[in-house]
Amino acid sequence: QVQVVESGGGLVQAGGSLRLSCTVTGLNFDDYDMGWFRQAPGKEREGVSCISWSGYRTYYADSVKGRFTISRDNVKNTLYLQMNSLKPEDTAMYSCAADEVVYRSDPRNYCSASIGYWGQGTQVTVSS
Repeated sequence: QVQVVESGGGLVQAGGSLRLSCTVTGLNFDDYDMGWFRQAPGKEREGVSCISWSGYRTYYADSVKGRFTISRDNVKNTLYLQMNSLKPEDTAMYSCAADEVVYRSDPRNYCSASIGYWGQGTQVTVSS
């Protein structure tokens, strides 16, 4: 059984930083692309950032380029999202997901597909 557990969300002032973590068990973590997605109230889910199974390829939505950094530790089965210069419009429920396709190695495509094994999410709230 695949389990995906996020942590690290919270309330932060605009301009601040947060680091999200996501631990996955129940699958071979280093075989799958991974991603961070977010959904704000009344909006569709958005692929924020995704990373290939190897960690060598990454994708960022235009809205977070230059502010967010995705990384993974395939020894610890953990995905990270470092979020800097946070803005009120970054407020959303952030979810981590593991791909269903082995060795996709196309993080842009994975962020668009928005499929896989999902965690419960962690709330990020940025105050102005």
